[in-house]
Amino acid sequence: MDRSGSDLPMISVIVPMRNEATWIDRCLGAVLAQDYPRDRMEVLVVDGMSSDGSYERLCDFASRDVRVRVLRNPALIVPTGLNLAIREARGELIARVDAHTELAPDYLQVGAELLSRTGADNVGGPMVKLGGGPVGDAIAAAMTSRFGVGSYFQFAGAEREADTVYMGMWPRKVFEKVGLFDEELIRNQDDELSYRIRKGGGKIVVSPAMRSQYQNRQSWRTLVRQFYEYGLWKVRVLQKHPWQMSVRHFVPPVFDALVIAGFASAPLSTRGPMLAALALGIYAAAMALVVFSEERHGRRWRYWLALVLIHHAWAIGFLTGLVRFAGQWLREERPAPRLAPLAGPSAIGR
Repeated sequence: MDRSGSDLPMISVIVPMRNEATWIDRCLGAVLAQDYPRDRMEVLVVDGMSSDGSYERLCDFASRDVRVRVLRNPALIVPTGLNLAIREARGELIARVDAHTELAPDYLQVGAELLSRTGADNVGGPMVKLGGGPVGDAIAAAMTSRFGVGSYFQFAGAEREADTVYMGMWPRKVFEKVGLFDEELIRNQDDELSYRIRKGGGKIVVSPAMRSQYQNRQSWRTLVRQFYEYGLWKVRVLQKHPWQMSVRHFVPPVFDALVIAGFASAPLSTRGPMLAALALGIYAAAMALVVFSEERHGRRWRYWLALVLIHHAWAIGFLTGLVRFAGQWLREERPAPRLAPLAGPSAIGR
């Protein structure tokens, strides 16, 4: 790569975060150490009104490195922070980095080259989990398993087109064309944006060459909350874009709904509860078979429990969403906000 940077695209790295004092130093340290010309990148960190000292740490970063700008996000939620940063960004390329992620030194360079070579509208790498402790390692194993999360970008062994990618790196013009992130979606806003990109004829590419590490959840409670919210907000994505869904999205909630209905039928018949109990037994045995057939670190019961919690937290969240958003099936959806084109050439020194 030409180290002068004169002919390289300007990259704006956007980092939405809230209360990340334990991880923000590692995250920003890796971003600022990128093998990419200093004068061709900027870093916009959007703080969701942190109360753990994160904001003060960000201000210290900004005082020591002119590439860092700190923005405040009173709305607190991720899509609002992302849109705020994108509107302030001055780069031709925009790269999202989550605060729990540590980039490889060539991440931005590889992403910029991948966008240029493939003509893609969004690129990213596989989601490599770090784990940490017995519970964290089990959660990482479950999220890495095809029986856990199941998204193709999790397992990218070779460069290929995908439905969506982890984090994402886009040409700015994509947001000018399809709009910004949907600020209603507290979760799943990246999936929804990816669907709009593909619906508009765009291409999304995942490549193992874009390397990063993600610090996954470290407790059962936070894992359950994470996947409950994924399931809950997937209902709104379904309402906005029915064709974005695949069969795998419906399997957990349909299974749980049938089991719940079976047990609820107890006053009318004993057959329903018996069938529900049989279904649960078969499911538990199938998960045990998966656990013992895969090479995983740590005690197998924790891995089994992580898989079960992922499936059923997502399912209960989805079923809850069907009730919570029941009145919004026929509502006319507003289009996502658009991004205005840059007034002039991108450069940090403007």
